Amino acid sequence: MTRTGAEAAPEVDQDVQEADTTIQTADSEAEADTTQHADNSDDVDWDFWGRVMNNYQEVAHENPRELSRAIQIGIPSQLRGLCWQLLSASKDPELELIYAWYIRQKTSPHEKQIKKDLNRTFPEQEYFKDGRVGQENLYNVVKAYSLYDEEVGYVQGMAFIVGPLLLNMPDEEAFSTLARLMKSYGLRSHFTPNMPGLQLRLFQFDRLLEDLLPLLHRHLTRQGVKTSHYATQWFMTLFSYRFPLEFVYRVLDSVFAEGIEAIFRFAVGLMSGAEEDLLKLNFEQAPAYLKNTQIFDRYKSEAATGSEVETYDVDRFARQAYAVQIHSSSLDGYAAEFEESVKAATAHRRELEAARIVNRNLAAKVAELEDQLEKIQGEHVELVKDAVLSKVAKEETEEELIRYKMLYAELVLQTDQAGSNENMRLSQQSSLRSPSTRPSTGNASNGGLSV
Repeated sequence: MTRTGAEAAPEVDQDVQEADTTIQTADSEAEADTTQHADNSDDVDWDFWGRVMNNYQEVAHENPRELSRAIQIGIPSQLRGLCWQLLSASKDPELELIYAWYIRQKTSPHEKQIKKDLNRTFPEQEYFKDGRVGQENLYNVVKAYSLYDEEVGYVQGMAFIVGPLLLNMPDEEAFSTLARLMKSYGLRSHFTPNMPGLQLRLFQFDRLLEDLLPLLHRHLTRQGVKTSHYATQWFMTLFSYRFPLEFVYRVLDSVFAEGIEAIFRFAVGLMSGAEEDLLKLNFEQAPAYLKNTQIFDRYKSEAATGSEVETYDVDRFARQAYAVQIHSSSLDGYAAEFEESVKAATAHRRELEAARIVNRNLAAKVAELEDQLEKIQGEHVELVKDAVLSKVAKEETEEELIRYKMLYAELVLQTDQAGSNENMRLSQQSSLRSPSTRPSTGNASNGGLSV
């Protein structure tokens, strides 16, 4: 596996895996070793761990296989917090001073949401109950990180990573270790906008299932169950959301030693152990099984049956994880596939966006043309209306003209008739006057002759 940020940490010992299979039972030596519980003081090699605490770099350089095997067995709980800091090189006095300044001087824009989520974080743990110092420390660390890394701010699930750290180290050291996990181990990309790192992990996990557990992968695919339906909370919280803390501690032991890719061992190991059950479940049942307690109920110790305090065979859980052989080259190949798919999806999104822009422009143009058409139609209606009114007015004018012509004709006729009547009257009058006037006229002529 590729390590991220834990350069000094040794690779997990490959002797616990058979070379000819990808999922297998660990060899007898590793199985015998991991049956020793790290919290059993009688089984802990305190001399070795004392050397690790005194000079980690020397042990990591000179005895990497022994250190790797010891981490697989489990870091002693009394040393876990210190060892995590050694493996991750997270001890940073400067960051601790920054943390102290943040919790005393500044307020976070995420405080309301952080406080809202506190009571939902490890509610079964007395240390984190309301009013306890653990809840105050949890709030301080998450708040300080939201100020320290403004791009990430606060995202639900972050507190579930901080919780196990606080149970193993003081709050200022938990803040430094969280910052180291985020920056150097690549966990930050699980919480940045669009969560690119989380998307990559889910894609790699899906490909691992396809290659290592093909029957289960085919069944879940046919049922429509995606890795994002259940593994998102595993990877965002490093299994701490639902899993018992003893499981979480073993996951973190491996993560600090190997890098963030160690989560794949435990995820595939869980799926392998639950394969028989999962093959019987449908679309609704499988995610519920994987997201709730059923996934780890199989690890309950027989001694816990009927007991108020549940105990788990965490070593069996760890053995299943370390029996999974995952090559870094495979993860790199999956990452390359993911990048290609992202590029193709990005190109497709760009094409869609370009098409949407063209469509928006065309829609705007259509709207503009429709407005123009509506305006033209309005103007056309007005013109038609004016034309109709003009025609009506013309017809009315023509009718009026005809009326006036008829009146004129009548007047002319009346005038003509009147003139004709007058002429006739005058003629008649002239006729009546003619007899009396002629002698007078003759006399005059005669008189003229007589003269």
